[in-house]
Amino acid sequence: MNERREILLESGTNELEIVEFLIGDNQFAINVMKVREILNPVPITKVPHSHPNIEGIIELRGEVLPIIDMAKALGFPPSDNPQQDKFIVAEFNQQKVVFHVHNVTRIHRISWKQIEKPSQMYQGLDGQIIGVVKLEGKMILLLDFEKMVVDINPETGINVQQVKKLGKRERSDKKIVVAEDSPLLRKLLHDTLAEAGYVFVEFFENGEDALRYLQSITKEGKPIEQEVQLVITDIEMPQMDGHHLTRRIREDEQLNKLPVVIFSSLITDDLRHKGDQVGATAQVSKPEIGELVKIIDKHIL
Repeated sequence: MNERREILLESGTNELEIVEFLIGDNQFAINVMKVREILNPVPITKVPHSHPNIEGIIELRGEVLPIIDMAKALGFPPSDNPQQDKFIVAEFNQQKVVFHVHNVTRIHRISWKQIEKPSQMYQGLDGQIIGVVKLEGKMILLLDFEKMVVDINPETGINVQQVKKLGKRERSDKKIVVAEDSPLLRKLLHDTLAEAGYVFVEFFENGEDALRYLQSITKEGKPIEQEVQLVITDIEMPQMDGHHLTRRIREDEQLNKLPVVIFSSLITDDLRHKGDQVGATAQVSKPEIGELVKIIDKHIL
């Protein structure tokens, strides 16, 4: 994993690779695109009065990184076989974090269509499950690592103050389509875009639903530019991810002029090329909502 396996997947195929890991006997997963490396545990420095889910800090190649105890964060008992424990070093939302897990088992290559949205009945875990993968007779839970980090440090989340700093905004009559699977982020985007003057925003919880909506407009014979002026999409979404959505928009003669802005925790120097390959107009890393509004202003005419 150190060389990150050359980021094997071609952009826009609607596939992903997940690292399966264990907490006790329970299977969870993280998107390979978030993973920098996997380590055997090293000594941890405890930090006084830190959040209960923070085990401490480690130094890795000159960087000081926080360690999140995944068992504690998910409400499971500590490891009963510590020699198998692993540290998953991850990067997203412009920060690096280490997740302490009980074992790392294997990597799976799957389609976003194989990921089911968890129903409210078994959501549990304080909304920390973003998808369920049924694979080889078992169920693997895909976790919302961004929410886990924001719960520990709310300052790493989207902040409407960034938009207020841009000054008083006039109400715009332009219409924006947003594909974002997180209910919390849909609410935050609704509020912050309204603060920025963009009140006509249509939200969808995955790329497939957003694409179907856009295509329904052109099927009615309406020019898309009259009905929708810009698309904002997350990358990680069940059914259809943001890279595939962008690619499908660019391949559609009636939609391909639409500006598409990818707004994701996965916008890093290593991964930006993936959005470029599928034709994204711009890419903004969460939680930089102020930067997102500036880009909307630039591309909405």
